[in-house]
Amino acid sequence: MKVFDHLITPLKRLPSMKPNGSVLLFCAAILAIILANTSFREVYNTILAHPIVLQISDHNLFSHNGHDMTLLEFVNDALMAVFFFLVGLEIKQEILVGELSSVKKAMLPIIAACGGMIVPVLCFMLICPSQPESLGAAIPMATDIAFALAVLGTLGSKVPYSLKIFLTALAVVDDIGGIIVIAIFYSGHVAWIPLLVGFILVALISLGGRMGIHKSSFFYIMGIIVWALFLEAGIHPTIAGVLVAFSVPAKPKIHMNKLRDELRLLFNALPKTEHRETQNALVFSHHQLTLMNSIKKKSSRAISPVQTIEASLTPFVNYFVLPLFAFVNAGVTLGGIDSQSLLGIPLAIFFGLFVGKALGIFLFTYLAVRMRLCFFPQGMNKRNLLGVSFFGGIGFTVSLFIANLSYDSNGMADLLNQAKLGIFVGTIVSGVVGYLFLKKILTEQANERATRQEAA
Repeated sequence: MKVFDHLITPLKRLPSMKPNGSVLLFCAAILAIILANTSFREVYNTILAHPIVLQISDHNLFSHNGHDMTLLEFVNDALMAVFFFLVGLEIKQEILVGELSSVKKAMLPIIAACGGMIVPVLCFMLICPSQPESLGAAIPMATDIAFALAVLGTLGSKVPYSLKIFLTALAVVDDIGGIIVIAIFYSGHVAWIPLLVGFILVALISLGGRMGIHKSSFFYIMGIIVWALFLEAGIHPTIAGVLVAFSVPAKPKIHMNKLRDELRLLFNALPKTEHRETQNALVFSHHQLTLMNSIKKKSSRAISPVQTIEASLTPFVNYFVLPLFAFVNAGVTLGGIDSQSLLGIPLAIFFGLFVGKALGIFLFTYLAVRMRLCFFPQGMNKRNLLGVSFFGGIGFTVSLFIANLSYDSNGMADLLNQAKLGIFVGTIVSGVVGYLFLKKILTEQANERATRQEAA
């Protein structure tokens, strides 16, 4: 889709400029909080309520239940489907060739993630056992992989590579759990005909990939249609993004070994003297251009659609979708929260993220190792496991998303506002404590290694 390519091309240049996507996300959230608690509150609310219209004949593509989507609905129901599409692509790669590609590799992060999902829910339910507050029990389940890895990355080269891999795989399994929860608990009344058509199209997408259709535009167009059908069916449309992602082929058209041979032939055939060159210009011959385009085409066929689409979407999601999501969802109104309400949903979410996440990840992992179900990878031990377990409580993006799904009914705006506060505090405290604790542990371990080396 050329229009989409024109939109994301400028965003592709951002990684080379070294901006941090997590910083943009955090800044967007802070801006939303400022606007929601100042005289600009009405302007902020007006922006969120602005209708989004993409008219196709007599139908607005971004309409649901007879009304045009507001900016808030568009971000949460449409753009977040793109985010989960990207998440689905990443999960597929991890399952096929990454840290979840074998039982031996996957066992430790799967067990850890189970603890990191079960215990936070139990912590939440201890404080908010009854409805409507209990509808948000899944909020502290999530780990924000971008934020967590960004905070972990600030510790530099002292962090063992095994800890980074463990946290990444843990967050991926967390995402899978979150997707299952959204599919089961946060979908509305199901309209079976559009849902059936949607599943048929997902099957056709998979079949098309197997038959050799590798054009990104095919998957984008079909994905939009499936998204619209799932929205009409009452299934949360972010699930459509994940299902379409799983249908994108991960096998390229040409293998790397064959590519080397073919590129070597093309490079050897490329004339070195046919071009015309001055100090200010370089013009290739028609023959050179033909060969260079063949090299480009051959090279692109060695990259699978999964990886091609992921590389294209990552800047768009990191530098546009997620900051915009934070801006429209993070506007917690601090003035409407009293001391009594702090002991409800905010405390439950904070308790789930800060205590439940760390306790669940550490306890399940430690017990699995003690029972010899799996083993610590090189560089991981009890002490740094506890440090990295705190990073599991950094649940910003997906936690906010589930909070919106939990308390999206009329009359629950106050509960949603309280949930946002709990997410912010739980995420920040988890990140700060995890950073300070792990920094202390890693420094002590580095000193111990230095002492042993001197003694030797």
